[in-house]
Amino acid sequence: MVMKPLRGLYNWTMEKAAHPHAEFWLAFFCFIEASFFPIPPHPLLGLMCLAEPKKAIRFAVIATLSSVAGALLGYAIGWGLYDTVGEPLIGALGLAESFPVAACHLREYDWQAILIAGATPVPFKLLTITAGFIEMNLVTFVLASLGARALIFMTVGILFRVFGAPIKRVIDQYLGTVTIAFVVLVVGGFIVLTQLSGGNEEVQEKCAAATSVQASE
Repeated sequence: MVMKPLRGLYNWTMEKAAHPHAEFWLAFFCFIEASFFPIPPHPLLGLMCLAEPKKAIRFAVIATLSSVAGALLGYAIGWGLYDTVGEPLIGALGLAESFPVAACHLREYDWQAILIAGATPVPFKLLTITAGFIEMNLVTFVLASLGARALIFMTVGILFRVFGAPIKRVIDQYLGTVTIAFVVLVVGGFIVLTQLSGGNEEVQEKCAAATSVQASE
């Protein structure tokens, strides 16, 4: 049985998703989530697509471009403001232990790490701040971020555009199960991030054992 607070939040968000300014809020949350905001925008995007399936692809494009713009802010924080802003932020988000691991993977796999991990529910802000800190090539970073965000957001947009009504009925009936599935996806995203070595055990062990940025170099 779905908990009442969860159902109430779902209904409230559905109302906001159909609000006249919903597109602005979607863009805003996608922008700040890519650099510092802890709540992922995927549920809002999905609910907006549910409310208006014919605009699903439009919503997905807005989410993609806004997220990439926010990624540039995250990159700037890591590049020029890490000591004063980035490090406290990473700590506040509970990502301090993940930071050296992400830095290791980005150094080893460059754009591939952004593309693969950025297309999963791994906190995108972790990647954007880390990329700036290690001074990843900016053009490569932007293109990889665009590909990663488009992959996940456009997939959502297309699915809801094609199957909007049936998906809404499933969520309405099985909201608790859908919520659990999303949590499983988040955990799976972290597993993907730690498995980017593609079978290279030496690199995998090196990154898994990284406890500081210096150790990951």
